[in-house]
Amino acid sequence: MTGAPSTDTAVTDTAAVRPGEALNLEALRSVLRPLLGDAPLMAEQFPGGHSNLTYLLRSGEQEFVLRRAPMGPVAPRAHDMVREFRFLSLMHPAFPEAPRPVWLCEDAAVLGVPFFLMERRRGVIIRTKLPTEYTDIPDAPRRASEALVDTLARLHSVDIHAAGLDQLGKPEGFNRRQVEGWAARWQRAETHPNPESEGVVRWLLGEVPNESAHTAVHNDFKLDNLMLGAADPGQVVALLDWEMSAVGDPLVDLGLSLAYWTQRGFPAGHRYRTLIGEPGAALGFYTRAELLERYAARTDRNLPDLRWYEVLGVFKLAVILQQIYARYHAGQTQDERFAALGAQAQALIAEAARQIGE
Repeated sequence: MTGAPSTDTAVTDTAAVRPGEALNLEALRSVLRPLLGDAPLMAEQFPGGHSNLTYLLRSGEQEFVLRRAPMGPVAPRAHDMVREFRFLSLMHPAFPEAPRPVWLCEDAAVLGVPFFLMERRRGVIIRTKLPTEYTDIPDAPRRASEALVDTLARLHSVDIHAAGLDQLGKPEGFNRRQVEGWAARWQRAETHPNPESEGVVRWLLGEVPNESAHTAVHNDFKLDNLMLGAADPGQVVALLDWEMSAVGDPLVDLGLSLAYWTQRGFPAGHRYRTLIGEPGAALGFYTRAELLERYAARTDRNLPDLRWYEVLGVFKLAVILQQIYARYHAGQTQDERFAALGAQAQALIAEAARQIGE
């Protein structure tokens, strides 16, 4: 990793809707008439991401982002758009980085599933390489790293009681429920039995720590869920993808962020085996130690041993990939991007087991 940083185009643009994922625009136009009026309605798709489907709706001068669950059967309690809308409704006033939700439709007769609209924000998303917008900003990796940590610290400073977020769940016992819930998801999605997964779950259940604090938890906090300013990688335009958000232990967010940031255990070819995060430290991205030091300073917390939280983060990522792969394996989606996810999930189980054995 020498020389100038590699670059790619920011993955923020829309594309034509993928085959099999089209929206019923006539049904949408009918239900959204109070919001959009009678102007023609057009839809494009945001092509990034592997989970929920996200579209750009245009009607006259208005633009909105539509989020809905993926096509076909999904895991129980996953892809809950109603809950995400309600969480954002409470979070946005207290944490402006959360996009403003605009419209909720719980009537599955419209699109087959509930969906919601939120405001559109414009910016740059860093995925595997530095976007071209940041080519001439020498300290872009450092500024993006700082933005990541500072956003997480701000999120964890939100008063969940004043914001009303405690209405959506109780934080007590959150850590144990996380293990039990993700273990159940793994069992439902498993396509190729892996004895190591049983050992990982057993260790997580046997070592559950008491919650370090009770805060808002994004539950999928990573750099490519941040939208940054096109001219300033230190400006946070939005924090996206609140589907799994909850109230609980903030270190669960930190552990998953470390799983993404340090890149340990990801097999060759995995989309997160990149020059972003600690693998790109030579380009100026924070090291793991720098990330933890800044988080501790911004939150005024003395961080404990984080191994349990990082193992949980690696396991959760394995489950997420396995759930997507299980849909592909069952023929419920034809998206070829998902074909390799099963092997990647197995590799992450092996990495979780390795960390436990350290």
